[in-house]
Amino acid sequence: MTSAATALAPRETPKVPGLPLLGSVLDMAKDPARFFLDCYRKYGPVCRLKVLGENYVLISGVEAANLMGTRDGKECLRSKEFWEGLVGEYGATRVLTGSDGEAHKQLRDIMRHGYSKESIKGRYNELVKITDGAFARDWPVGTEVPVLQAMQYLVVDQLGTILTGAAPLEYVKDIRITILHILNVLVTRQRPKILLKRPIYKKSKARVFELGYTMIEQAKARYGKVPEDQRNLIDDIYAAHVETPEVMPASDLIVSLTGPYVAGLDTVANTISAVVYSVLKHPEVKARVLAEVDALFDKGEINEETFMKELPALNGAIMETMRLYPIAVAQMRTATKDFVFEGHQIHEGEMIYIGTSVPHFMGEYWPEPEKFDIDRYAKPRAEHMQPGVYSPYGRGPHTCLGKSLAEVQMAISMARIFYKLDMELESPDYVLKTKTAPTPGPANDFKVRVKGLRH
Repeated sequence: MTSAATALAPRETPKVPGLPLLGSVLDMAKDPARFFLDCYRKYGPVCRLKVLGENYVLISGVEAANLMGTRDGKECLRSKEFWEGLVGEYGATRVLTGSDGEAHKQLRDIMRHGYSKESIKGRYNELVKITDGAFARDWPVGTEVPVLQAMQYLVVDQLGTILTGAAPLEYVKDIRITILHILNVLVTRQRPKILLKRPIYKKSKARVFELGYTMIEQAKARYGKVPEDQRNLIDDIYAAHVETPEVMPASDLIVSLTGPYVAGLDTVANTISAVVYSVLKHPEVKARVLAEVDALFDKGEINEETFMKELPALNGAIMETMRLYPIAVAQMRTATKDFVFEGHQIHEGEMIYIGTSVPHFMGEYWPEPEKFDIDRYAKPRAEHMQPGVYSPYGRGPHTCLGKSLAEVQMAISMARIFYKLDMELESPDYVLKTKTAPTPGPANDFKVRVKGLRH
């Protein structure tokens, strides 16, 4: 990146051709990761495109991924505009994902512990029990289970119990419908605003607010009664509201308190659903994973100090799934000022897609990039350690705050499901169907057959 004051004349930025009015929305909706990769290959790290009449700049590749972590990236890019619609829909003033600078730091500091793996220290085996309960409830033997839906209930069960003290499973459908509409219409802007007038959305949104008010009352009742070292995420958020209301005003409580459910439904559930497919699709990987999880659980309860180290094949499978089926295909930002990137002039106020997942599919960094290879991440290969090539949790100041917690949560969930259940795909030649709205992941009709119990 260079400053706008560079003496070199900026290059002419190529434009991606698109349909009248629609622009590139159909290509993006079909496969955004592939679309961004194709743009990079054809036009380079910077190009311009239209989506539903709006102009965007696309910057991508390792160049864009590395920019995110630099001082220039922090100074030239902000998140606010893309999340304003969500903020307004909740009647809030700001959210973690849509704040920058000092405001963003304040919110991260409030939520850092609650979203960290330290928040579940001593509770790994409790997570195992929650997961087993979900299998008994949602994965009956002899049936074909809709994987994504079952994983959404599992994630809410886990996060609700561990992070908030309650698992509001009766609200899962409402949370899913609400966030689907808000993200599609107001954040990624892939759908028209008229959808927000649908009765199903209005009803679901009202239910999410009902859940939020209940959580506020529960947090209020706990305030001042829970030792600081035993506080959960909800306790930390409510304490910040009471003690620093200028940082966490009452208007922001519902969106902050229900945030863990929204985040889990749209990220963790998609990823672990794709892991199930990836492992079952590759018998040699499945054999290695089963051997690992059998050895782990046959010893009894989980040893939290050694847990992650005991699952190299499973963790490799999770990492490889996140490479091939990234949730964070691109990050959305607005230019805070004029700047030049890779020789191209970008103007203050322009909306930007940052294609950080583009390197995931490039043979320059990943030999045979379409191959599912769980050994890419172990030494001496460690292909993911090349600068800018692997961004499953985003990049820069907005890198996923719950990264360390998600890694443990996914490992426990996947270790337990492969230990407990004997599953198979609909057929050996089944190829995963995916959805792209609001974020990429396995399609809702992806099912696996539960043949029996392994243990």
